[in-house]
Amino acid sequence: MPNTSQDVLIETPVLPAAEQFSDAAEAVDRLELLYRGATEFLSQHFRATLASGQADRRYRAFYPEVRITTVTHAKVDSRLSFGHVSQPGTFAATITRPDLFRNYLQQQIGLLIHNHGVAVEVGLSTTPIPVHFAVAGQGDITVPQEGAAQFILRDVFDVPDLNTTNDDIVNGTYEVPADGTMPLGPFTAQRVDYSLARLSHYTATDPEHFQNHVLFTNYQFYVSEFEAYARKMLADPDSGYTAFVATGNAEITAADQPLAKSEKMPQMPTYHLKRADGSGITLVNIGVGPSNAKTATDHIAVLRPHAWIMVGHCAGLRSSQSLGDFVLAHAYLREDKVLDDDLPVWVPVPALAEIQVAMEQAVAEETQLDGYDLKRVMRTGTVASLDNRNWELRDQTGPVQRLSQSRAIALDMESATIAANGFRFRVPYGTLLCVSDKPLHGELKLPGMASDFYKTQVSRHLLIGIRAMERLRNMPLERIHSRKLRSFDETAFL
Repeated sequence: MPNTSQDVLIETPVLPAAEQFSDAAEAVDRLELLYRGATEFLSQHFRATLASGQADRRYRAFYPEVRITTVTHAKVDSRLSFGHVSQPGTFAATITRPDLFRNYLQQQIGLLIHNHGVAVEVGLSTTPIPVHFAVAGQGDITVPQEGAAQFILRDVFDVPDLNTTNDDIVNGTYEVPADGTMPLGPFTAQRVDYSLARLSHYTATDPEHFQNHVLFTNYQFYVSEFEAYARKMLADPDSGYTAFVATGNAEITAADQPLAKSEKMPQMPTYHLKRADGSGITLVNIGVGPSNAKTATDHIAVLRPHAWIMVGHCAGLRSSQSLGDFVLAHAYLREDKVLDDDLPVWVPVPALAEIQVAMEQAVAEETQLDGYDLKRVMRTGTVASLDNRNWELRDQTGPVQRLSQSRAIALDMESATIAANGFRFRVPYGTLLCVSDKPLHGELKLPGMASDFYKTQVSRHLLIGIRAMERLRNMPLERIHSRKLRSFDETAFL
């Protein structure tokens, strides 16, 4: 459908006009149709333009969107933290990859229709799809860098625009446009596309493999244990698990099947123990440091997981702790600094009861200890996360005094970042750490000291994280997605 703008011919695909839907499945079908038509149009003309090296027009296609208009306040169950808009008005969300997010979209749109008693409208937005995202995942197409093609890319196709790819909605800094349309979801389509591309780069696995329950670790030791557990589950026809995916998208569906090893490990090796409905478990080795923790959670958040938990190692700060003890965080001392601009340090990051209970029960189940006896191997308290791995080398009067004043019982570099980003992105979060050294008490993390500890404790620690996730999987969404994570004027979509 050609048109002109400032003497430039712009060609767009011919796609269905906006339409009202009272059935969520039909609404998602239309979103898929619009998205597929738009991306196929861009891919076709991108191939042709690359081959010819010339273009006499601009090719443009738009993201689909879903919107709802209400004139009254919805009377819904006050216990629900999602599935309804907070006030009368028009709300909209641009959508990408409706094939990947089909179950999520169908659930969220269905709740809107049910809670408000009105239809949703599905049509094209005014946001162009960058050609980089339109051709993503198509192995026969790569977008050349600026100047490498025989034509100026941005003169012919839309390219990513970071001015409109941001976290304004989740950060609470979104400014309502002149037409008064308010956000329906926590992320825009281009923000989601950006993160999907980053996930493939950092984890070396495609986004469709990610499961709804995510474990983060800061040690490679957990990976081999996770694979061993996965093979055990695949050998059990009643486990509900269907496949195991490793870096490079290597996938097995049987316990004795060999797993292809990736020649080059990504920055954050990621592994997925899958279930047919996406309720399996993903393990991400984020390595060491708050920057990696923020990067991973920034991008995984767009997949809208139901929970993420840190199961890493930490420094025990109390003399009463022993190597191998567990730490269940119920508060965080945030000195990681990577999120200060997005979530000021004065914002409290509360412990979530549902996550805490699931983790404590998992520890009790795995250790066969309960009640007061559980305190022998697990302590609940404040976890401090610092951005300096060698904090022990600083003048002890400063760091140690602050740690004591905060009542901290353990220290690492990632847990507070993961919890704070969970709070920011409305993803239920938790932390269960294992004490691997006690630097304030002369027990440093040295190879000879740690080897026996690693051998005996890694498997148990990882299994506790898995057990906690399995408990959360059986919990209704309206319980796990706590109202504590929702702000005053919250988006309807999780």
